[in-house]
Amino acid sequence: MNEVPHLFLRAELEIDGQPAIGISADGLPPKWFTKVAEDTPEEELSGILESITHAARTAEIIATQDSLFDFWKELYHQQIEWAHQNDIAPLLAQFGVSLIERAMIDAFCRAKDTTFAQALAQNRFGIRLDQLHPELDSRSPADYLPAPNSQAATLITRHTIGLSDPIRASDISEAARADDGLPQALEDCIQTYWVNWFKIKLCGDLQTDLERMAALAELFAQQVPTYHFTLDGNEQFKTIEAFHAYWDQCLADPRLDDFFSPAHLLFVEQPLHRDQALADHVAADLTSWSESPPLIIDESDSSLQSCARALKLGYAGTSHKNCKGIFKSIANACLLKHRAQHDPTAALPILSGEDLVNIGPVALLQDLTVMHALGIKHVERNGHHYMRGLSAFPQEVQAQTLQDHADLYQTDQENIPCVHIKGGKVNIQSLLDAPFGTAFRIDQVMPDWTWLSVNEIKVSHLLNGSV
Repeated sequence: MNEVPHLFLRAELEIDGQPAIGISADGLPPKWFTKVAEDTPEEELSGILESITHAARTAEIIATQDSLFDFWKELYHQQIEWAHQNDIAPLLAQFGVSLIERAMIDAFCRAKDTTFAQALAQNRFGIRLDQLHPELDSRSPADYLPAPNSQAATLITRHTIGLSDPIRASDISEAARADDGLPQALEDCIQTYWVNWFKIKLCGDLQTDLERMAALAELFAQQVPTYHFTLDGNEQFKTIEAFHAYWDQCLADPRLDDFFSPAHLLFVEQPLHRDQALADHVAADLTSWSESPPLIIDESDSSLQSCARALKLGYAGTSHKNCKGIFKSIANACLLKHRAQHDPTAALPILSGEDLVNIGPVALLQDLTVMHALGIKHVERNGHHYMRGLSAFPQEVQAQTLQDHADLYQTDQENIPCVHIKGGKVNIQSLLDAPFGTAFRIDQVMPDWTWLSVNEIKVSHLLNGSV
């Protein structure tokens, strides 16, 4: 994949009788919301756009609600009902809702002159946790989540190592070498960003994965011996028994003795295919596997009840991505904290931060802001590695981002604003001080942009880069 559409959504609201405008944005990646090999990029984009436009049209006709949470809940349920009737994947349906949700949060925070963390702590969004998880009756997000300004304004970047990413510079052929001034091999990324937290993708073929992990173990031991990593099972296994057998053979490899120690391995994400991961029989399979690594769901987190369902079956938790929904993850974070408080002898539940190629100047900043508010310490981040900073955006956007977010962005040797990773971390104080991640409204920075109405946008616009 050499390019991907990036969509900005502008929502006009009325909040307490006053007009308000909010912005959200996201890349529209193929092969995640639905992993159907036969679908073309055009077909997948059409499905993504259908989800977004249906959510937008639905939002336009929802009656006035008492709170942002109530509006989101009504939008969510109408969108899911539409998806069910039209055989549309729940994750895909949620994505459309999440773009509206993010724009509404941005508008609310700007209108009320508050930050996201402050609004969350004061429950100004009107979140009623028990409507998503009944056991949280009478509790509010502030009962579980970190208070504003109680954490360092930094996040650890967890660098994803893809299935075809070169490990050593010597692994790159001349034909495959990228001449763009950015680190390409993993060893160069380590030296450039000083990352020591990683996410390793598994392909499911035992020998291929063993050789790759052995090479990684050798590199980490040499360059970053205090490393931590997660494994992404990538839905490669049909049953827990199949993954159990695979795992036992991994542990039997003497080259990986230290690699798989709890000092390094944090958890395994989504080893089972999404169609099987939350099946009833998984509970017995996990119960019988007493020494399994911590397992969490990701692609299977397709409903408001998925996290509670996963915990009941024996999983350790789930993931957060803004594209899956913010209010949903707030409730999930509170549920996980609630469970930990009521059973302090159990292993701590996990809410991980994932999102491979999120980029600024809006989507990345909003995502990092939510991660921090949820108390997540390390986040999968690779947008800075796959795309050269803000080079795709107009100079006006680049300059405004540098002015308002000089902690997160610095210019490279060609004066392009790029995410600044120092010691494997990003500084995000300017994001936390902004209404919702981004200090400015991109429609004000680029007043000559043409914004298409929900009824005008087409797949052709996304493919030719005009939106």
